[in-house]
Amino acid sequence: MKYPLPVRRALLLATTCVLLQHGGLVRAAANEVAASAAAVPPVLPAVGAALAQPDGAARRPNATFEAAAGAQGDVAELMRSIQDATLTELRTTYNGGYGAALFFRMQDLTYYVALFQDKHFWRVIKSQDEGRADEIYANFAQQTSQLADVEIRRTKLLAQTAFIERVIGLSENRAKRLQADLDVARSQQAKVTEYQRQIHGETLTLRDEKEKAQLQLRELQQQVLQLQRQTEAGLPVVK
Repeated sequence: MKYPLPVRRALLLATTCVLLQHGGLVRAAANEVAASAAAVPPVLPAVGAALAQPDGAARRPNATFEAAAGAQGDVAELMRSIQDATLTELRTTYNGGYGAALFFRMQDLTYYVALFQDKHFWRVIKSQDEGRADEIYANFAQQTSQLADVEIRRTKLLAQTAFIERVIGLSENRAKRLQADLDVARSQQAKVTEYQRQIHGETLTLRDEKEKAQLQLRELQQQVLQLQRQTEAGLPVVK
């Protein structure tokens, strides 16, 4: 159950007073916290991993980190903590190139809520109030969704445009192939038409020649018949 901020402050004040009255308990608790922190190895966050070079090599600070380090703000502090591997990444939300992350430092119970774009931290809020940190993280996560809408639409449009261009390319290739086939067909059709014209002309010529030959044959046959009659004149008729 989460209590209102004034109630939590009152409870914290009361607890502090009790611990101050028992100095030994305070020292024991501090030693226990230190021992617990030493026993649990810090986790290099997934977001922070992109900011570190492999094999322990020195990382070249990017422009975002250099500017933040010069300002000595919460952004620079978060970057240093990530490099020192003193943070645990509790939650991370990605939407397109935007992201929100919630980090926790166990040594002093401090939360860092970060809003970033393409691994460059944009806003960092530092708090020791768990409820407040969760609220800010939820707000940042919602912002990433809104900020990424245009980017996501752009990505989809790029993909759709590329797909249409590929379809256009395939259609153009298909059209070229069909046009090539059509050109071959037209060329062959022209050749066939010319061949048919030649054959038709030759056919007419051959028909005329045939008719002339038949006429000549009939004339020769009549001539042969007449000559035969003349040769056999006065001879008995063959029965």
